[in-house]
Amino acid sequence: MTAWDSDWRIAQNFFWVIRRLGIFPAHAKFMTFRLFFLFAFTVYVESVFAVEKPLPRSTPEAQGVSSSAICAFVEAANTSIKTLHSFMMVRHGKVIAEGWWKPESAEKPHVLWSLSKSFAATAVGLAVADGKLGLDDPVLKFFPECAPPEPSEHLKAMRVRHLLSMSGGHETEPKFSIEKGPSVREFLAHPVTHAPGTWFRYNTPSTYMCSAIVSKVTGLTVLEFLKPRLFEPLGIESPRWDVSAEGYSLGGYGLYARTEDIAKFGQLYLQRGRWEGKQLIPESWVDAATSKQVENDRAPSGKNPEWRQGYGFQFWRCRNNAYRGDGRDGQICLVMPDQDVVIAITAQTSQMQGELDLVWEKLLPALGSGSLPENQTDQKRLTDLMTALRLPPPAAK
Repeated sequence: MTAWDSDWRIAQNFFWVIRRLGIFPAHAKFMTFRLFFLFAFTVYVESVFAVEKPLPRSTPEAQGVSSSAICAFVEAANTSIKTLHSFMMVRHGKVIAEGWWKPESAEKPHVLWSLSKSFAATAVGLAVADGKLGLDDPVLKFFPECAPPEPSEHLKAMRVRHLLSMSGGHETEPKFSIEKGPSVREFLAHPVTHAPGTWFRYNTPSTYMCSAIVSKVTGLTVLEFLKPRLFEPLGIESPRWDVSAEGYSLGGYGLYARTEDIAKFGQLYLQRGRWEGKQLIPESWVDAATSKQVENDRAPSGKNPEWRQGYGFQFWRCRNNAYRGDGRDGQICLVMPDQDVVIAITAQTSQMQGELDLVWEKLLPALGSGSLPENQTDQKRLTDLMTALRLPPPAAK
């Protein structure tokens, strides 16, 4: 039974119950109202409960990619990256390859770690679009009760845009408990060594502050705020986002989503915020969030090629004019605008640069501009390969 069939049956049952109660007569002149009621009720149900809306599927060759190149990528990753959990590739808006290393599965939400940051930034962008706050609002404006007795000049100069671009001025990241989450008061008490906007320092509590600010101005957690604006339109069902001891969505981590949810999020950004004919996120926000807002080559992470291309608003710039959200243990949402490609990866690995290197080495050269002749032999090989993926057994203790 489809979601539509289920909702229609609910509506019919509901109609007959209230008719039995005598609320609506049964004679013919009420037939038009009945049809209108059933339609309105179904629309209401669809708006309240997110209905899964899978991305369309296609063969790789139809979208200008050889199945053999994707096989080469998966085989190389399976050998050299320890350990991938899932891989999905989308081209021209269609899924052309997908696989899960069993016992991982398509239905299982995966911890995103810092890939959560890109979702949290989206909430800020939507709150800005609503006029709830501005990028140049002082951070202290939102938490006067938590401010130190004598705030430093650098702290007073810190703006929302600095939180988003990891350039708030901290030399070191404020310490926090993963379980309890960061603290607004402790963040504001941490020394701000550099002038905001002049120094990049990857800083999970900065994202937490963005989450707390969204809650301050909307009265909702980031999860609650994004459900009708992002998750439900994308068909992302039952998203989970853990909260801090202070009651805010953790922001910088704590979000769980399925591989296809990650791919949809990347596709939304690739489409500059537009989804099924509706502008969910302003184009101006997408452009700002995914552009270089601050240099990051002097940061400790800058020794790796993909970590010195610049940083946007909770998105990393990449080589080849791409950008990504990413998270600990190899969670990746890679967007390649020039090639019209989105790649979603979940994993448990320390080799995130290796994941990206394989994309540039195996997949990028295979992205043609037109469709290719169908190759059923290679397509079957790819299907068989993806179906047989399995995590290695745990090492003996």
